[in-house]
Amino acid sequence: MKLIKLALVLGAATVLAGCEVGEGIGAYGPDKSIDRGIDADDLSTMRAGIWVDPNGCDHWIIDDGVEGYLSGRLDKYGKPVCSGVAPPTIATGDFKQGSTSIIGDPL
Repeated sequence: MKLIKLALVLGAATVLAGCEVGEGIGAYGPDKSIDRGIDADDLSTMRAGIWVDPNGCDHWIIDDGVEGYLSGRLDKYGKPVCSGVAPPTIATGDFKQGSTSIIGDPL
């Protein structure tokens, strides 16, 4: 019985250790417009392409080598843009040109 309790306590401690909030790794704050990876840079300086989802709607995409960023493309009223710029599930544009990373993207 002691062994089972010990295993449960250690398991719970391990799970909760991943929920740490504060200074250090993983504590990025509310500003999501900055890439904080190896080649940290403002996302506005990177080149975005368009990925078309299975429903035919556009999403902005930036491929930064190891990291990638994706957000829905919206019109001025907040509605999704479905331009038909590419077939569904296809990405188009210079979205891989956003980085000067020394780590290449094998895909």
